Amino acid sequence: MKKILLVLLGLLIIATGIVYLTGPHRSSTTAKYVQSTTPTLFVHGWGSSFHAEEKMVDAARQAGVTNTVVRADVAKNGQVTFNRSIPADAINPIVEVNLADNKLTANNDHEDYVSGYHRGGEYIKQVVVALEKQHHYHSINLVGHSMGNLEIINYLNDNLHNAKLPQVAHLVAIAGHYNGLMGEKKSEQATVNQATGKPSWMAPAYRELLNLRKNFPTSTAVLNIYGDLDDGSHSDEAVPVNSAKSLKYLVSPRAKSYTELEIHGKNAQHSKLHNNARVNRALIKFLWQKK
Repeated sequence: MKKILLVLLGLLIIATGIVYLTGPHRSSTTAKYVQSTTPTLFVHGWGSSFHAEEKMVDAARQAGVTNTVVRADVAKNGQVTFNRSIPADAINPIVEVNLADNKLTANNDHEDYVSGYHRGGEYIKQVVVALEKQHHYHSINLVGHSMGNLEIINYLNDNLHNAKLPQVAHLVAIAGHYNGLMGEKKSEQATVNQATGKPSWMAPAYRELLNLRKNFPTSTAVLNIYGDLDDGSHSDEAVPVNSAKSLKYLVSPRAKSYTELEIHGKNAQHSKLHNNARVNRALIKFLWQKK
């Protein structure tokens, strides 16, 4: 009798799981979000790791966007190792990029921003190429925080005419210091044209990206998220608002769409932006919600 009860209990658990996966919950998720095999890469910032991406990724998973999350560990020589493979039929898979070279130092540990960002862009390329070896993807999405944005934008700039790489469908920039950081006087003082995003002064790393104005992919939609602490600094503590807003000048002439979201208050602090409920809702809507 006890064995029969255990068997019946097991069957009930299985049946409940099937109902959950195929019933109203699953149906509502399917109706709300795109059902695509396009992977989304999350790229962390300076001195950080994939742990900085986990809150955003967990928010997407809990919303029902995906059940597939993998980590791509990138060694300093560019070799990419995945903790597991992405199933061929995975819906909206997410890749957490984890860089061993997470400070992009060069020249015997003397920081060289321009060459460092180009090298970071090469790391992103190696992850994309490694993904292509698993499955041939027509398109990808890219999400960056802080330095991750400079790696992503240099990946795009350095590979504009490489037809072997997948198209970028969506780009989400969070706290991107495109035209320099706080503590850099010229970056702090630079203004931007509100209509065009053109900065009054351009950092060397920014000038490297001006080619994008004529070559940015027209199939890429862009969401630019940045913070203002409202403490008079006009920054998120690390990135001047105008530095983040200068992305517009680089991409808006050609991007499929360009949208800005400015976060205010104490939760707009630089590192808190990748652990912010409003940011999570915005990127989930932008990347996956059906239009």
